[in-house]
Amino acid sequence: MQVIALSEATADLVDLVGGKAVGLGELIRQGERVPDGFCVTTEAHRLGVIPEAEIVDAYERLGAGPVAVRSSATAEDLPEASFAGQHDTVLDVTGTAEVIAAIERCWGSLHGDRAVAYRDARDLDGGAVRMAVVVQRMITAEVAGVLFTANPVTGCRTEMVVDAAPGPGTAVVDGTGPVDHYVLDGSEPQQPGCLTAARLAELRATGERLQEHFGCPQDVEWVVDRQGIRWLLQSRPITTLFLLPPATGKPLPRVYLEFGHVQGMRQPVTPMGMSTLRTLVAAMLAPLGVRADIVDIGGRLYGDLTDMARSRSGRRQLVRLLAVDFGPRAQAVMRHVLTDPRFAPRRDGPDRVRGAKGTSLRTALRAVAGIVRALARPDAARTRLFDAVERLRLGSVAPDDLTTAVERLRFVQAQEADESPDDLVWPIVAGMLAAALPDQLLKGVVGPGEIHTVMGGMPHNVTIEMNLALWRLAQNAGDHRRLLLDTAPDDLAARHLRGTLPDIGLAAFLDAYGHRGVAEVDLGVPRWDEDPAPVFAMIANLLRVTDPEQAPDRRFARAAATAEDTLRELVVRARRRRPVRGRIAGFLLRRARSLAGLREAGKFAGLYRLREMRRQLLLVGVDLTSAGLLEQPDDIMFLTLDEVNGAVHRNDDHRDTVVARRAVHRREMARGHVPVALLSDGTDVEAVLPAPPAVGALTGVGAAAGRATGPARIVQDPRTARVEPGEILVTATTDPGWTPLFLTAGALVTETGAVMAHGPTVAREYGIPAVICVPDATRRISTGQIVTVDGAAGTVIVG
Repeated sequence: MQVIALSEATADLVDLVGGKAVGLGELIRQGERVPDGFCVTTEAHRLGVIPEAEIVDAYERLGAGPVAVRSSATAEDLPEASFAGQHDTVLDVTGTAEVIAAIERCWGSLHGDRAVAYRDARDLDGGAVRMAVVVQRMITAEVAGVLFTANPVTGCRTEMVVDAAPGPGTAVVDGTGPVDHYVLDGSEPQQPGCLTAARLAELRATGERLQEHFGCPQDVEWVVDRQGIRWLLQSRPITTLFLLPPATGKPLPRVYLEFGHVQGMRQPVTPMGMSTLRTLVAAMLAPLGVRADIVDIGGRLYGDLTDMARSRSGRRQLVRLLAVDFGPRAQAVMRHVLTDPRFAPRRDGPDRVRGAKGTSLRTALRAVAGIVRALARPDAARTRLFDAVERLRLGSVAPDDLTTAVERLRFVQAQEADESPDDLVWPIVAGMLAAALPDQLLKGVVGPGEIHTVMGGMPHNVTIEMNLALWRLAQNAGDHRRLLLDTAPDDLAARHLRGTLPDIGLAAFLDAYGHRGVAEVDLGVPRWDEDPAPVFAMIANLLRVTDPEQAPDRRFARAAATAEDTLRELVVRARRRRPVRGRIAGFLLRRARSLAGLREAGKFAGLYRLREMRRQLLLVGVDLTSAGLLEQPDDIMFLTLDEVNGAVHRNDDHRDTVVARRAVHRREMARGHVPVALLSDGTDVEAVLPAPPAVGALTGVGAAAGRATGPARIVQDPRTARVEPGEILVTATTDPGWTPLFLTAGALVTETGAVMAHGPTVAREYGIPAVICVPDATRRISTGQIVTVDGAAGTVIVG
């Protein structure tokens, strides 16, 4: 079957007719007005021969007049990939020879540069894609355009957007000319243009009808001919929208803040990791006085802050509390939300929110006692903390007598319920407070970046100690230097695991730090002791450092010395100008240098527990695979604990579930933008904020003082990244698994983060400048461009 009528293109024939033809065929069957046409199938493309006789016959049945020839690939108009504009369309084609030439042109566009790049970016197999071609009667358009049944910029599902222009609509689709833009939110459109209110109402009704039928927001192409009749040329899913928050049954609207970036998590979390992270994030927020329901949206951690925003007492604290660990972007969106009358405090609702004031008196007293105790005797607090870390390490090891899946699962469930001890929590909180408060006390006294300088070279940080241990390992590589530089990290990792790699000291490093990794708070992600390839990539980066003054240990020592000198000078100045505040600030800054480095210890300790939970779950996965309930052991990470419980106790078969979730996870891994905050209608809050004025530089938030110039290096995956000494590391976000890259980087630029988050903290301690919260930095800067990072001004100058 090489040519079929467009009306016969059904979903079960998608491999034969492609995505566009299926969509058009469905519109025809639903009674929508679609130009008549036919489809040259993928069978003809596979054979590589134009079926001229069938095409001529079908073309003549259309009247042999002008037609539009459009691509319809099998990987086109999909929910996760639209391929908009990636394949060719030829308009106003007349004559048999011209139609055949246009079909050949569409075939050729399947392997054009832009289509290949688009597939590669979405990890789609180009070898499996086939091209069908749609030929339709050409409509002479009086006006044409595109209808989006959800706002594609803000994500709002209660708004539709129409772009229209007189003529055939190429200005709208190709962006080659001015268009009239309408936002349909249920009110009367005020903007004049080429569409009447009646036509806009008709388009809105059409959009509602199509969205209901297809079950998701649609991108609809349409034209109005010279007789005033409206035709549909396409309806496909809008692929760029972030997912909607789940329905809760609670009063709307609701606001959700993304919590994953606090832990350096931009990638989606596995289903198994999500349940653990919910507990971890709730425990992290509790000392800050933030209570929120943690929900899964697109594999990301979002907290429902609606009740706190609508509380008179809660909203007064909210923006201030977010400054501690969430950063300026989160603060900006919440300030905007608090000005929205829909989130005003409600008279008929309870005013008190379970936050800092809603916690029990006993918990509050424990917090005060723990913080004061740590501030009074920081050395003793550190000793207690590291004793607690060691107890957690020893206590996380599973008993030797666990032999069955039931026993292993019971162990995992018990570990999940454990809480962190006070000796671990309160010294960390005390250090964070001691680091955060002086900036407020010394406003007008300290210059830009001085507090950040004081926080440089911070001792007692387990992540810094890990990175310096890695540096020492690289320096002691000796005769194995060329092996480590010239061999791919994956090959080195395989040799290490087989026991055929020369001894370079890696076993000792992994014994101390093998429970860590990139995205390490996700239980579903391998640890370094399972897959040490990222460690070998980092070692190679360190071996490229040839300037002794750029050695990480020297840089750290310089940062520490500068911090102490700055602290002494700042305290003298502050006490002279503001005696009382100066004394308090000096005390806090000294305590910060004793305690603030401990902030990594809590997570470091918790990772022991996660590693052992992962080990036991993978062993359960082995049993389930042997029983035919999973395809492979690590499939268990795409189930929840409840589902694993059902598989272990009732032999529930979850193989189809795992396949579906892995597909979603792969799709979400490719997502480029994750909203900082969402409303329940899908609105990306940051997208509706006023745009900052352009001042010739990329503007963010200074997070580590200093100024550095060098070539940019855009890094999406630290596991395979190569950062040459002095390059400016530009990335979306970071977590502790990224920080060994800082050992060679000249500066750090991120798209998100908080001043007290892991990346900026480590950057300060190495003495490299850092600017965070630079919107779209990884897209606005290219690898190799010379950039200047000013950590005090919070700017990045390109060129």
